[in-house]
Amino acid sequence: MTAAGHRSVFMYAAGVVPGAKPQKWRCGVPATIRLTRMGRKKRPFYRLVVLDSRKRRDGAYLANLGYYNPFRDPFEIELHDDEIISWMQKGATISETARSLLKGEGILYKYSLIQQGMAPEEVESKVATWRDQAESNRQKRLDAADARKADAERKAAEEARVQAEAEAEAAAEAKAAEAKAAAEEKAAEEAKAAEEAKVAEEAKVAEEAAAAEATEDVAEEAAAEEPVAEPAAEEEAADAPAEDKDGSA
Repeated sequence: MTAAGHRSVFMYAAGVVPGAKPQKWRCGVPATIRLTRMGRKKRPFYRLVVLDSRKRRDGAYLANLGYYNPFRDPFEIELHDDEIISWMQKGATISETARSLLKGEGILYKYSLIQQGMAPEEVESKVATWRDQAESNRQKRLDAADARKADAERKAAEEARVQAEAEAEAAAEAKAAEAKAAAEEKAAEEAKAAEEAKVAEEAKVAEEAAAAEATEDVAEEAAAEEPVAEPAAEEEAADAPAEDKDGSA
C-alpha cells in the first residue's frame, strides 16, 4: 500500500473523509449530508439528505440519499452508496450523526478504498467482506444483549419467587400468630367468665345462707317475745271446775 493509501486508511479510522473539500453549491452555499426527521410524533424515522447548510434541518433538501428507521426490530436502513460517495467527492460536508451512520454501514470505508484508486471489483469485494464481518459482530452484540436480558429476567423471576415465598411465609406466620392471640384472648375471656361465675355463685350461696340465718334469728326473737301465763291465773283455771261442782251441790 502506498503512503497515500496508509494516510487514507488512517484518516478513515479517525472519522475524517479523505479528499473532502468544502465546496459551495447553489449561489455559493455549501452542501451538507445529514439526517432529517420524518414520521409522526414519538415514532420518527430519518432520511439521509443533502441540505443547503444555511437552511433549517428539516427544510427542503437537494437530494435524498436513503433512510434510517431505528424503531423497527431489527432497525431498517437503506442508503444509496453511489450517490452518497458522489456527493462526498463533490466536497459535501457530513454531520456527526450522519458520519457515524455512514461509518457503521461501511460507506466511509468504501469511499476510502475508492480514493486509493482500487478497481471497482476489488472495492466491492473488500466492502462485502467488511460488511459480513460487521454484520457478524453486530449479531454477536445482539446475541450478547439478548443473553444479558434473559439472564436479567431469570434473576428477576428468581428474586420475585423468593420474595413471594418470603411474603407467603410471613403472611402464614402472621396468621398463625393472630390465631394464637385470638385463642389466648378467648381462653382468657372464658377463664374470666368462669371466675366471675364462681364469685357470683359464692356470693349467692353466702347471700342465701345469710338470709336463712336472718330468718332463724327473727323466729327466735319472735318466740322469745311471746308472754308467759301468770301462776295465779293458772291456779284459778285449775280450781274453777271444783267450784262449779260445789255450787251445783
